[in-house]
Amino acid sequence: MQRTSKQSVDAQSTGRLENGGMAGSAGLHGGCPCPDRAEITDPERGEVVCGGCGLVLVQRIEEAHAVGDSASGASGAAQAGPAGVYSGGLATVVGARDVDAGGRAISADSRRSMGRLRTWDRRSRSKRAASLARALAQLGSITGRLAVPAPVADSAAHIYRRAVAAGLTRGRTMQSLVAASLYAACRKSSTPRTLDDVAGASNVEKRILSRDLRAMVRRLELDLGQYDASSFVVRMANNLRIRERTKRNAVEILARADRAHISAGKNPVSQATAALYMACLFCSEPVTQKQLAAESGISPVTIRNRTAAIREGLAAQGGIPVALQVRGAA
Repeated sequence: MQRTSKQSVDAQSTGRLENGGMAGSAGLHGGCPCPDRAEITDPERGEVVCGGCGLVLVQRIEEAHAVGDSASGASGAAQAGPAGVYSGGLATVVGARDVDAGGRAISADSRRSMGRLRTWDRRSRSKRAASLARALAQLGSITGRLAVPAPVADSAAHIYRRAVAAGLTRGRTMQSLVAASLYAACRKSSTPRTLDDVAGASNVEKRILSRDLRAMVRRLELDLGQYDASSFVVRMANNLRIRERTKRNAVEILARADRAHISAGKNPVSQATAALYMACLFCSEPVTQKQLAAESGISPVTIRNRTAAIREGLAAQGGIPVALQVRGAA
């Protein structure tokens, strides 16, 4: 089928369908049979799913948008926003590849000239700019390991710039401040990444990361809010290959617990793990407490305690299904 260039770019920016082709005139919905339904975006897996039948409409969202941007003439290396570049995107960057605009190798004389330009470009940076460049490169490495979306990474770079301007670098390592900025950005955007995830990816002790995060929140007056526990349900259920029905039941249990004021002041990860465990019992899902503990980082004792607290609280409110009470007691 012949397409115009605009249609091709739109198709690339929309994403790939399950058959491996690009979304064309059928649009985002491709071969989905549902006439009217909501689209559910899963940022953890990078997919857009039909809310009616569960068909995956778009896979690898980040990759699809990167292809679309490069097709429209944007540079693939500059996907991060201005805050993610040490110069704010205003300076001229000498590329690392010795090729011309057409992708052909340049001559030996030109390679030597470009090498001298790179050397002087590196030497001409101030100490502050060089330190910021190293920190943002480190941030890019951590976000790559955690598969954090580009807008969240750009928000983390902005928070780190504010921390540097506020003088928080004194007495603290660059690595811990970068990790704290990334966790703060994840909290602000409700991207499900825990302190353990960020500490492991950045090779920073959790104790030091928590200390620097508290200092950053206090000095910069950040309003991080609380995580949405349902996002952790989706993440754990996808990693453990739990059925969609079980995920919906776990989200419903969390919603009832919120309405009954059971979740106030509780760790959202432990609440999500307990709700998912109760839903697995209800739906006869072959998932054990040990598997959930290994996936969530919550101990089995905490899972049992939070499960008992949710069950008792909902039973007192009269909002828990009878079948769930019977299976949970067994």
